[in-house]
Amino acid sequence: MRAIILRALVLSVALVAAGCEGEIANLPTTPDPVTVTETFTGTLTVNGAQTHNVFTGATGLVTATITSLGESAPEKVGLSMGTLAGATCTVVMHNDNAVVTSYLSGTVATLAGSLCVRVFDVGKLTGPVDYTITVSHP
Repeated sequence: MRAIILRALVLSVALVAAGCEGEIANLPTTPDPVTVTETFTGTLTVNGAQTHNVFTGATGLVTATITSLGESAPEKVGLSMGTLAGATCTVVMHNDNAVVTSYLSGTVATLAGSLCVRVFDVGKLTGPVDYTITVSHP
């Protein structure tokens, strides 16, 4: 009698497990967010600053890179990245010794975020400088 009950129990567990396997295999998956690269250009003046707004659509890595500082690159400039609320850019990270190829990198933890990237003179400019910044984000 015990053998019959044990077989029935094993068979019912096997059937339940088989039924669950099909359901788990069919769960939807979330696709990886698409990385977008935006390019911002402008002219940085002596004692000046330029801010660019970036809007993300998903969580993930954000990287801002200085890709050009004109033909006669200054010794250094400032680069910062932060959150944007209305017209206010709250700096989260910065580099006051940025040169061409310098970058800032952080992670956006909300599904949609408003960020800002800023380039500024740190007292080393002697004249206007054209710049290019690229920002990669989800």
